Amino acid sequence: MSSTITVKPLPSLDSTLSNNKDHHIGNPPNSFQNPWPSYIKIGPLSAFQHRFGSHPEKKFVPVPQGPNGTRSPELVKIRRPDWAQGSSNTQPTEDKLKATWLGHASFLLELPVQPGATRGIRILCDPVFSERTSPVSFLGPKRYTPPPCTLDELPEVDIVAISHDHYDHLDLAAVQQIYHKRKGQVHFLAGLNNKAWFLQNLGCEADEVTDADWWDAFEVDVEKLGQVRVTVCPSQHGSGRSALNMGHTLWCSFAFCGAGKSVYFAGDTAYQAENTPSPCPIFKEIGQSLGPFDLALLPIGLMTPASFMGSVHATPEQSLRIHEEVGSWLSIGMHYGTVRGGISGQYEDVRAPPRRWREAAEKEGVWCGGGVEGDGEAVDVSTKGVGLCDVGETVVV
Repeated sequence: MSSTITVKPLPSLDSTLSNNKDHHIGNPPNSFQNPWPSYIKIGPLSAFQHRFGSHPEKKFVPVPQGPNGTRSPELVKIRRPDWAQGSSNTQPTEDKLKATWLGHASFLLELPVQPGATRGIRILCDPVFSERTSPVSFLGPKRYTPPPCTLDELPEVDIVAISHDHYDHLDLAAVQQIYHKRKGQVHFLAGLNNKAWFLQNLGCEADEVTDADWWDAFEVDVEKLGQVRVTVCPSQHGSGRSALNMGHTLWCSFAFCGAGKSVYFAGDTAYQAENTPSPCPIFKEIGQSLGPFDLALLPIGLMTPASFMGSVHATPEQSLRIHEEVGSWLSIGMHYGTVRGGISGQYEDVRAPPRRWREAAEKEGVWCGGGVEGDGEAVDVSTKGVGLCDVGETVVV
């Protein structure tokens, strides 16, 4: 198939990092592991006990509602996306990086317009539009915040980056619709061993999907729009779409650099499990090798109880450390406010992640406002720090 997108491997910026294969199980790898002391393996029995058993932190708090079943003002606000075609201060945005939050960990990124192009390269990260993050449509975690638009209303997408194959990050219906709409004009990026899933479920060609190892780097050339350097980065998490294939595909984060701007998309990651000796080292490595970043998109929710979730999900306070270590100018909190986790939903008040993010940032003097904790004001992109945005809002840096 003739494609408008070509992907060229690039040398890693740090061969010491790229040559380390401690996360591989088997050669070639048939599964993967988190190789750091910051991780504690979570077994299915522990998951069952935390979900259905008693626990001192277990206190189910319903999603708040407004009068007569309307949406509560305490929840994240939803706005109709304008993709920052005209910013609030009416200044041109052609030379800016734009990131539109679509809920949970879904973001549409648009790089600045490169010379001779009509628009910037667009990267869609972890698109999830289905009502449930589940293998079936009638059971499983159900979103309480709808997407701000339909898939048909999305602007043309050039690259789809998938951090891992959990249902709240890889939505089969969404990627199928995107592929059939953009066939021959979209490329999928994911961690190792994910290509077979795309070939089987999308019917796409092998050269339309790149699955890569941690620290692999590529130049992605989009015809008539320019180039972006993509580095597949580590994360501390896991994978699996059923009990039979846990850990068989590689989870990752991404660094994108193009047209003079850089963004780090953390996907889903932990920082340090409880009672472990040290934080995960990858964020300092990412910052030293690939930073600083103009923007980072960091998870702050579905982190309770920390005694269980700490191996796979960062707390807001820990994501502040990630913000510092990757060297981000501005970091926006994500992975909250949209759908409850199968376990964390029994423990975590959905209002807690953004509140704790703001409180921790204020304590350290790095709160830039915005979103449900922003007192009605948009995030201040002119100040180094962290903030929030509404679902459907575009952050321009």
